[in-house]
Amino acid sequence: MPDIKQLQDLTTQVRRDILRMVHAVNSGHPGGSLGCAEFLVALYQNILNRKSKFEMNGNGEDLFFLSNGHISPLFYSVLARSGYFPVAELATFRKLNSRLQGHPTTHENLPGIRIASGSLGQGLSVAIGAAHAKKLNNDASLVYVLTGDGELQEGQNWEAIMYASAKKVDTIIATVDLNGKQIDGSTDEVLNMGNIKAKFEAFDWDVLEIKEGNHLESVLAGLNDAKARTGKEKPVCILLHTEMGHGVDYMMHTHAWHGKAPNDEQLVKALEQNPETLGDY
Repeated sequence: MPDIKQLQDLTTQVRRDILRMVHAVNSGHPGGSLGCAEFLVALYQNILNRKSKFEMNGNGEDLFFLSNGHISPLFYSVLARSGYFPVAELATFRKLNSRLQGHPTTHENLPGIRIASGSLGQGLSVAIGAAHAKKLNNDASLVYVLTGDGELQEGQNWEAIMYASAKKVDTIIATVDLNGKQIDGSTDEVLNMGNIKAKFEAFDWDVLEIKEGNHLESVLAGLNDAKARTGKEKPVCILLHTEMGHGVDYMMHTHAWHGKAPNDEQLVKALEQNPETLGDY
């Protein structure tokens, strides 16, 4: 059983990183980044079977693809604090000539990044392709992908979902961040997608839910459950219920912080709610 206190300390520090990164350049997406912190920390620290040195081809190891690339502050923080590149580099976020652009890119050769992402709706297709390739190559490793719930409004996702089940791609675990919010409002108001679980099941996916997506123990249990369901001729989907802006009281229960940075006073308040645990960059 992982040390929950260590994971919680890391999650808190990751939240500090996110807040400081977007504040420093007055740009970025704190809401979804904060909401998915427990998920990505748990994934990289306890679930992924990954090599100590980054290899682009990913043979013989689990892979992760971030489809909703605008939550790059979270991705960069977790990668840095998992040893992929120096934590100090987080200070270059969204600056000229930085490897840490607003959406992850590959041309800068940043360790941990395998695809450029953030053109929403594409990551699931890439991940399923990678998972299918692993299966064809008799590579038993798994492929994980994170998408946003609003992102499912993009039609390409449903082609990918149909393909994965038709080809019995059972090495994929797709997680949908169900925070119910997107840049212009709630997902129900912008384009109601109805019962997402029923839709995935209708496409013959094995679906489980993590009801407490901002609770580390629940996230770990859900991820391990998902792993146990792979290899059974069905793709696996996790519906991850999170709160956008989790950990900062004034950012929660609203879509307003989807893509807005805190000012100086707001940053101080947010950091007070997330005390330093592992050292700021």
